[in-house]
Amino acid sequence: MNDYKHTLNLPSTSFPMKANLAQREPARLQHWDELGLYGRIRAARAGRPKFILHDGPPYANGDLHVGHAVNKILKDIIVKYKTLDGFDAPYVPGWDCHGLPIELNVEKKVGKPGVKVSPAAFRQKCREYATRQIDNQRKDFIRMGVIGDWSNPYLTMDFANEAEIIRTLGRLVSRGHLSKGYKPVHWCFDCGSALAEAEVEYAPHVSPAIDVAFDAVDTHALVSACGVAADAVTNGITAICIPIWTTTPWTLPANQAVSLHPDFNYVLLEGQQRMLLVAEALAESCAERFGLGGVNIVGRCKGSSLEHLLLQHPFYDRQVPVILGEHVTAEAGTGAVHTAPAHGQDDFLVGHRYNLPVESNVLGSGVFNEETEFFAGQHIFKANASIIEKLRECGTLLHHEDYHHSYPHCWRHKTPVVQRATPQWFISMDARNLLDAAQNQVDKVAWIPDWGKTRIESMLSDRPDWCISRQRTWGVPITLFVHKVTGELHPNTLELIELVAERVEESGIDAWFDLSVDELLPVDASDYEKVTDTLDVWFDSGVTHACVLRKRDNLDSPADLYLEGSDQHRGWFQSSMLTSVGAFGEAPFKAVLTHGFTVDGDGRKMSKSLGNVIPAKKAMNEQGADILRLWIASTDYRNEVAVSDEILKRTGDSYRRIRNTARFMLANIAGFEPEQHLLPTAELLPLDRWALDAAARMQEQLQQAYDDYQFHLVTHRLHNFCANELGGFYLDIIKDRQYTTQADSRARRSAQTALYRIADAMARWMAPILSFTADELWENLPGEREESVLLAEWGESLDRLTASDALGREFWQQVFDVRAEVNKQLELKRSAGELKGSLDAEIVLYCNETLRQTLEKIGDELRFVLITSGAIVADLADSPANAAPTDIDGLSVLVSQSTADKCVRCWHRSPDVGSNPKHPQLCCRCILNIEGAGETRLYA
Repeated sequence: MNDYKHTLNLPSTSFPMKANLAQREPARLQHWDELGLYGRIRAARAGRPKFILHDGPPYANGDLHVGHAVNKILKDIIVKYKTLDGFDAPYVPGWDCHGLPIELNVEKKVGKPGVKVSPAAFRQKCREYATRQIDNQRKDFIRMGVIGDWSNPYLTMDFANEAEIIRTLGRLVSRGHLSKGYKPVHWCFDCGSALAEAEVEYAPHVSPAIDVAFDAVDTHALVSACGVAADAVTNGITAICIPIWTTTPWTLPANQAVSLHPDFNYVLLEGQQRMLLVAEALAESCAERFGLGGVNIVGRCKGSSLEHLLLQHPFYDRQVPVILGEHVTAEAGTGAVHTAPAHGQDDFLVGHRYNLPVESNVLGSGVFNEETEFFAGQHIFKANASIIEKLRECGTLLHHEDYHHSYPHCWRHKTPVVQRATPQWFISMDARNLLDAAQNQVDKVAWIPDWGKTRIESMLSDRPDWCISRQRTWGVPITLFVHKVTGELHPNTLELIELVAERVEESGIDAWFDLSVDELLPVDASDYEKVTDTLDVWFDSGVTHACVLRKRDNLDSPADLYLEGSDQHRGWFQSSMLTSVGAFGEAPFKAVLTHGFTVDGDGRKMSKSLGNVIPAKKAMNEQGADILRLWIASTDYRNEVAVSDEILKRTGDSYRRIRNTARFMLANIAGFEPEQHLLPTAELLPLDRWALDAAARMQEQLQQAYDDYQFHLVTHRLHNFCANELGGFYLDIIKDRQYTTQADSRARRSAQTALYRIADAMARWMAPILSFTADELWENLPGEREESVLLAEWGESLDRLTASDALGREFWQQVFDVRAEVNKQLELKRSAGELKGSLDAEIVLYCNETLRQTLEKIGDELRFVLITSGAIVADLADSPANAAPTDIDGLSVLVSQSTADKCVRCWHRSPDVGSNPKHPQLCCRCILNIEGAGETRLYA
């Protein structure tokens, strides 16, 4: 028996089947580093239209998890796609470096600033800690395959950035957006500082809900307003009150008024000892809660008729007025709102209209100050019980129960926060119509998905003034001098800010803290003092449009795109919008793209307490970065993004389909040199023309999906293309032609030309997502090319089939459909044990006239398309009873076992096997290919 293996064109490639991504990717990263890839990309795209994606800075604290990977890899996919599309798309990563979390970690090691360590030494320790965290996170981001200016990222703690943060504050001052006020702000006792809206999250909480009686000082005035004669008051009624309902008893010492809605109908209910005035809409629930035994209405009035009526404070010897406010609702409670201007935004605003005092008796530590009668020195949350007892003692407690509700918590400490009036610096929303201007800019921005616009609009609609001051050590200072008596800013504030910024640019924020007032104010230093507060870190990151986009030569403002998680509509998107509109009069971005949060396989939010957080490093060490990247791209990231070990494993299965397809194509272009062997499209066999056309259509679909940021469509279509058009049809069919025809024949070179061009295109398609694998594919392709696929562009257009092609797209679609039906019948025979493989079969296709004429166009080569040893087309009318019907109208299929001998070289069964005594085991076609002129293929 002769061995004909050496006569076959067997596949060969150094591109391994097993990716070993976790082991091989680091070597490729080293290659990119040695290549200076980011700089090479910048040089290659110099002078091209720019696309600027501005990186929202992650916080420089803690290890990265898969949620960080989602954010950074999505950005990387976009930047790489835009680079592939011919744009100059620089990517400058950044970090947010100041703020409380870093302080807390440093405190654990060196103690509190000013106690065990000087503030200056403490800030230096914070800077060192942040630097270490950045270095750790940077390594993981690079490991993910994210290409960027990693040697020169922007850090909010860099001296130049700290100076620009201060200068941007100066621009806001110059445009009239800064104000100082004694207003209620969210306050965290654990932080010891005010919080911004974005630093507050809501969580379940149990509060004491109480109804408290505020007795009318002039009962006759109240009953008269309700249309009740004074002598009609029932005997035994000792008081007439307006009850309030609250879940914060600790705010009662600061009460200054009771608010009613001017347009609500209020009713006077008869009780056992008191008459009670409540909103009519709440009368039934109030009567039940107060144990009145039913709703007995003795009088009515509008809220507006009781304005300025005086009420007795429930336990202090003072009187408070009835005031009117639109903030009062009839959803719960009594329709009357206890009003403490020091402890609520609505209370503050309505109190301001009535010139009520804003008096907070709560210290920053959470205890009542020493002037607080009855409760001095008690922590407010613990004092709730004491206050309730005092109300009971005074006979003004009407009801008490535990109330389960959603309550604001500090996003860092997860502890309840309060509203507390303190002197703070604010960005005013109304003073220069900043809020209106920002809302107008929203319409000029593309929000992706569309609901992002609704979300930002709702966030801005009731946006309070932004408290930008913090009482911390590690932060950019609010570099202002204020008059000790009047509190006014120094008249030369803008010049002074620039002088301070210049010093900070040289030596960092310590330049301000070390500065004595008389250094910059030699004449009137005794009249002014420095502000010691630091800026909210959301201000630091919010002004990176000024510090980074407007300062780096290779960047522009506004950015083409901001991309962050859906929580940033109340965070970075908003702080960036407000500061950019306030400082420069325009939005900092042209488009905003939002991604969802990561959840586990059961849909639960990732959290350390649940133990379901997947560290990014673990995922990459076990699966490889490309699997992580493929998982991220494969999800509809605009919703919640589910991840688990099982999900990553399934992603690995999809990856292997794509990789093996690439490997097959590489293996079958062994020995192919494009400069010598590439055929013009017009000389390609029709099946190969179809393959290029299918790839061209695929490329158009992928480009559109990339343009729309629909990366899950990219991955799904790429996978399906590998599994269906290529693996399930084209690659399967051309194996015989590739392996058995002569090495330099038109039949083989035609297929190799198509394979080469598709593989070349596929490397580009994959590059933004499967960057490591695409680059590995790229370097295994023959021919001259860029040193990395990440330097490449889309390349030559893939040729499309045209109307002049005799065997066009419609023809091949019909063949595709027929082949699918034949495969069904072959599989039935295999399952029944009647066939071992498709080449053991001979097929008769019984067709109607139209389909018969279509299939006859490729004559005997139909058997190569069906991968059977014989394929005959016959009239449908001649279809025997044992022919199987199909899902195609006008087609039935008869499959039979071939009785011919099997050629040992091509494995086809043919009657002419053994007809040549020199090669008794070969068919005539194979003999022609190894000794003669070679077979001629016309179609497939």
